[in-house]
Amino acid sequence: MGTSVGRGRIYRRCGCRDTHHHQLGARCPHLVTDSEHGTWSFAVDVPTPDRRRITVRRGGFPTQDSAEQALSHFLEGEAGGYNADPNQTVTAYLNAGLEAKALALKPTTMARYRDYVRNDLVPAFGVPAFGTLKLGQLAHRHISAYVTCQLAAGRGRTTLYRCLAILSSALGDAVRQHRLPHNPASPPLLRRPASPERRIWTAEEAARFLVVYCHHADPEMADLFEFLIGTGLRKGETLGLHWDDVHLAQGVFYVRCTLSAIDNNHLVMTTPKTRSSRGWVVISPRVATALRRRAQTAPRTRGDPDDPFAGLVFCRPDGRPLGPHQVLDRLHRLSEEACVPRISVHDASRSFPENPLIRREATHGKRRAPGGM
Repeated sequence: MGTSVGRGRIYRRCGCRDTHHHQLGARCPHLVTDSEHGTWSFAVDVPTPDRRRITVRRGGFPTQDSAEQALSHFLEGEAGGYNADPNQTVTAYLNAGLEAKALALKPTTMARYRDYVRNDLVPAFGVPAFGTLKLGQLAHRHISAYVTCQLAAGRGRTTLYRCLAILSSALGDAVRQHRLPHNPASPPLLRRPASPERRIWTAEEAARFLVVYCHHADPEMADLFEFLIGTGLRKGETLGLHWDDVHLAQGVFYVRCTLSAIDNNHLVMTTPKTRSSRGWVVISPRVATALRRRAQTAPRTRGDPDDPFAGLVFCRPDGRPLGPHQVLDRLHRLSEEACVPRISVHDASRSFPENPLIRREATHGKRRAPGGM
């Protein structure tokens, strides 16, 4: 008892069983005599990557029209290259979205998305009426209840805001793919939390940290901090700098890549954070002195094309890379010992008004270098 609709078939079935407890399905005689008996389903053959075909069946639709509409959306998704399964849950949709984004996102960004989805969003869907909720059934009230529950449990607003931003982005993709008529996470339920006031060193504090203490307590790290403060680079860009990109005779170096840590333990080389970050930077006299000192302790060997960590300017004594978290930990320990305020690595470069982080104007396509301390 079915109807062909282009590709696929629409039919009605029920859960009645015979004397052997086998489901009658579409063979139930009540389907002929009672138009309200059972529910509607669709079946369609789809190809698999290995060029075989499987039959996809989905049911539980209250009317023939709703089953036809679901089949139409399913075929639209297949033609568009995305999954339009009407039975797909929100959790399954988010996990599938992670796999798709892995092809386009940087490894570090992908790790952050994965952690928010699997550690924050997906577990939250385990509460009643959320874990098995179909994507098409997700409503603004469900997300509102999730936010209320998380805040009551003491969850930080910043973390919760980021979780909702990822959820909203994923649901926005569902809208663009015609999976949803609108984004249930929009308008946002939380405002972006205000950034905390950032503390930076004065010129006197930076000088005391570098000259009075750091050069005596840890000379190798002192050159690294001289470079960070004198150039305004992010710590990942600094730790990813190779000798092949440093041209001391010409007084410039080139920012080509950045060193990042995934889950704080797996180091990878990626592209700089922003497009404007990639480019030439002028070397000030003080930074040039730090680089020359570094060249004496770490010979300027050319990098191995097969090893992205070969030929690093700032690295361990054996040439292996320094982890970004190690640099931050060392900065905090040295700051405490030098009796200067505890700040982030990036904020250390804001200690001088002539720093390029404060004045971003380009000079002949190069970042403006500081005038020195």
